[in-house]
Amino acid sequence: MFSRRLGIRVPSLLEGSLLLQILLVVGLWLGADGFVHITGLPVPGGLVGLIAALALLASRRLSVRSLRRGSQFFIGHMVLFFLPAVLAVLDHRELMSVLGCKVLLVIVAGTAAVMVVTALVVDLCTRAKGVR
Repeated sequence: MFSRRLGIRVPSLLEGSLLLQILLVVGLWLGADGFVHITGLPVPGGLVGLIAALALLASRRLSVRSLRRGSQFFIGHMVLFFLPAVLAVLDHRELMSVLGCKVLLVIVAGTAAVMVVTALVVDLCTRAKGVR
């Protein structure tokens, strides 16, 4: 309501501001995480936030352009988010032995499986959309 009186379109503010897009993504995550803690759901808050973002995008209450720059920022700086995990691995010497090789194999196989399944789902969805 307040933004309408000022003549400001909130979507245009989101589309033009990297900071607001980052805050929106973080806000969705924090809100979903709080929801998970309040309800006691046995799923990560990030997953609930992802579902909430998908619902907002599907209902067209939020445009892809409102998340594009913020998402690209997070993807571009992903190494910074994984750096603490790498340092933790270096603290445990047992992960640099045969056990580490097994863990690495599981991680690579799991990542490959996720990528293949994602590609198949996207392919099926685009084919289904093309049929209509």
